[in-house]
Amino acid sequence: MMYAKIHKDKESTVVAVCDEDLIGKTLTEGDAELVVSEHFFKGKLLEKEAVIRLLQAAENVNLIGEEAVACGCDAGLIDKETIVRIGGVPHAQFYNL
Repeated sequence: MMYAKIHKDKESTVVAVCDEDLIGKTLTEGDAELVVSEHFFKGKLLEKEAVIRLLQAAENVNLIGEEAVACGCDAGLIDKETIVRIGGVPHAQFYNL
């Protein structure tokens, strides 16, 4: 299961998805630090199929975790070469400009 939250403003919509067990953690890798905050990521708890449908309709996505990034790949948004690891955890972003 993954948390998915939609952030909308006048300019764009961002879909943030993270693996359920990562909420509240801080990931570090060298100088990079990523806080998996409840405010940004903790929305609805969804299964893989629902996340993929959500991502396929998204303009911009921010994915953290094995399951979340795999959904981005399965949705055809993320190329494996663009995945970075922070603290051993995969992170990927997609922007539809």
